[in-house]
Amino acid sequence: MKQIDDMIDGVLDEIMSKAIRMKKARMMKMKGKMIAKKRKIAMKRKASPEKLKSRSMKKARDILAKKILKDKSKSDLSIAGREALEKKLAKKKAVIKKIARKILPKIRSAENERLAKKRGNE
Repeated sequence: MKQIDDMIDGVLDEIMSKAIRMKKARMMKMKGKMIAKKRKIAMKRKASPEKLKSRSMKKARDILAKKILKDKSKSDLSIAGREALEKKLAKKKAVIKKIARKILPKIRSAENERLAKKRGNE
């Protein structure tokens, strides 16, 4: 599972070609149910600092992507459009890290709130 998580997190920084996208799609189709089950188990536990950091990086990338795309949706883009977006985001790693550092406390508090809500329901 750690290996799959590392692969998924690695996708965060790499620019994917059409062939790589198709390969990842096949892999996710095979391992998707197992990943979903493990994610459900992991959601019962508190996230590690590394996991929180990766969440903040992902959120920062999404914020920057939204800013670059303006009113367009990422899902509406063609494969070439997504590749171009990823290339632009790759050039802005320093900005992404800066944004991620700023939003990390919000993500940490959201995680604590999520766990508190979960404990309240049980």
